[in-house]
Amino acid sequence: MDFTHTEDRTMLKDMVARFIADNYPLEDRNKAAEGSDGFSRDMWARFAELGLIGALFSEEDGGFGGAGFDINVLFEELGRGLVVEPFIASALLGGSVLAQLGNDDQKALITDVVAGSTLLALAHGEPDSYYDLAHVETTAMSDGDGFVLNGRKAVVLNGDSADYLVVTARAAGGTWDEDGISAFLVPAGTGGVEIRGYPTIDGQHAAEIVLDNVRLDASALLGESGKAYPAVEMAVARANVALVSEAIGLMEVCRDMTLEYLRTRKQFGVPIGKFQALQHRMATVLTEIEQARSAAINAAGRLDLPRAEREKAISSAKALAGRIGRLVSEEAIQMHGGIAMTWEYGLAHYAKRLIMIDHQFGDVDYHTARFVEFSRQAA
Repeated sequence: MDFTHTEDRTMLKDMVARFIADNYPLEDRNKAAEGSDGFSRDMWARFAELGLIGALFSEEDGGFGGAGFDINVLFEELGRGLVVEPFIASALLGGSVLAQLGNDDQKALITDVVAGSTLLALAHGEPDSYYDLAHVETTAMSDGDGFVLNGRKAVVLNGDSADYLVVTARAAGGTWDEDGISAFLVPAGTGGVEIRGYPTIDGQHAAEIVLDNVRLDASALLGESGKAYPAVEMAVARANVALVSEAIGLMEVCRDMTLEYLRTRKQFGVPIGKFQALQHRMATVLTEIEQARSAAINAAGRLDLPRAEREKAISSAKALAGRIGRLVSEEAIQMHGGIAMTWEYGLAHYAKRLIMIDHQFGDVDYHTARFVEFSRQAA
């Protein structure tokens, strides 16, 4: 497998890096994160104009990328910029399920998603589901030619700013069955949909959603009834590739800030980077980041392989990113001392995002167990 970036991806990487460096200062990012949406709609429109949303969709779906390495390249740079705009929520979660399951009329909405004028959110996780994607208690009951949805969804990324929700609900089977889960395209203002948004600790936004006798036409169903689970699993796999790639960018910024601090902060008349104990700790950080990078590249390259091999690579990368992200965060903060805990200094914001990435779509323990499970299947 060739892991060398194509010329187009190299150009994309350089363009995104320059744009963020020139137009996305930490102060503006924090101001946007504190706003009602949790991001800047103006900046989202500028990202769309650059084609960054389109890089996450295939050509047949109206984009110009969509492969694992496109996700990898883009999200490393988004991580370095600590970007809060809803790339994962709208394009990789809601957009992926819509692209996989939608008919031609439904998929026409992707044009507006790529243009940045329409936002999607995947309402799948539930209060009792932990990280298990098959655990769906929300119900979809047939009602004449349509459906009635009842249930609750939890921690829906950017659910409070979405124009459309891609909602999963159980049409058949038991609570833990992969078969029997359906997906629906639901306008956010539909009667019976109650959305409560809130900021998360790392500057993102999420929502709790209550579905109370939500009546939908048959045209809201995405794909075949009860067969949505594989599409949801693939969407989350793509999101996890994005998260581990974002984590690499975040770790590199933490690394660079810490190295600079070690070179300039003096104690006993010499830079503290001269102290052997700190040198050894920094060497460990550098080695671990490269291990995480290799796992992220491996996951991106295996995104389109059969399920067992794909999920094994995803879980390996996610578990490593969670463990190493925590290590990098803790070491960077400890080597900086008190300044690392101040709001004005950027390191704390990067560290918080790194820690929270571990808890999105499966933490270290969950993905370690999942890696073992899929390793047995692939054997």
